[in-house]
Amino acid sequence: MRKKKNGGMGFLRRDWQLYFLLTIPLAFVLLFKYGPMTGLVLAFKDYKIARGFWGSEWVGLEVFHEIFAKYDFIRAVRNTLLLNSLDLVFSFTMPIVLALLLSEIRSVRFKRINQTLLYLPHFLSWIIIGAIAYQLLSEGNGVVNNVIVMMGGERIPFLQQDTNWLFSYLAIGVWQSMGWGTIIYLASISSINPELYEAATVDGAGRWRKAWNVTLPSIRVTIVTLLILNLGKIMEGSFERVFALQNKATTEFTTTIPVLVYRWGIESGDFSRATALGLFQALIGLALVLAADRIAKRLGEDGLL
Repeated sequence: MRKKKNGGMGFLRRDWQLYFLLTIPLAFVLLFKYGPMTGLVLAFKDYKIARGFWGSEWVGLEVFHEIFAKYDFIRAVRNTLLLNSLDLVFSFTMPIVLALLLSEIRSVRFKRINQTLLYLPHFLSWIIIGAIAYQLLSEGNGVVNNVIVMMGGERIPFLQQDTNWLFSYLAIGVWQSMGWGTIIYLASISSINPELYEAATVDGAGRWRKAWNVTLPSIRVTIVTLLILNLGKIMEGSFERVFALQNKATTEFTTTIPVLVYRWGIESGDFSRATALGLFQALIGLALVLAADRIAKRLGEDGLL
């Protein structure tokens, strides 16, 4: 009887310090993740500050019909899908390639120095990265264009022309994220059984053959899991990244869903439209995650759920 009693609440008395520490992140999630969800009701109301949160008129799906009919919404969805799809192709694959290259470095010191240098851009804010980008790539007095002119070439509007801005946006994003993205892959690579590489060596496989036939299949579960999570973000995008790199000369690709939420909610004070757009974005992201998870399971992978 005593053993059964301890089995019920005894673990709480024994490890109460650990459970107390758990309350801190739990309180954070409840306060800043679940708490703001009460504000989703604004998407179904004609919110007026004077009438208050609950006093504003209930309009149902009228706000959604209104935003779906706007050209800015169509352009924002198109740009968000375009930028995030290209990001998924380049910013998702480059950390895998970089992790494979880093895993082949034999010098521990040289490897650590490279990892440190590659991780640093992740800790810079996009405002700082945007300032650096304009100092380097500006058409008028950018360092890169000054070098091109000194070599006899013509100035290139890297950030002042829509198509060039798109390529610059992708390149800067890859540079900022690829180093930090290698951490999970390197951890997964380090857990691979060394006997697999020894067997491949006996069979006459070189480094590239080992990477293709041993390393990549061994980290496939990690790749699929991260791919599913990234598919859920394909409708999100980075507000800070677009906002830091945008300018008046390039407006074709800079209107994305997060930017439109900022314009409607913060600049215009139309909180109902901003909330409705944010809710639409979240629902599409959830649907993509669930669909990708189901497809992964049908292909024989573990998935998320």
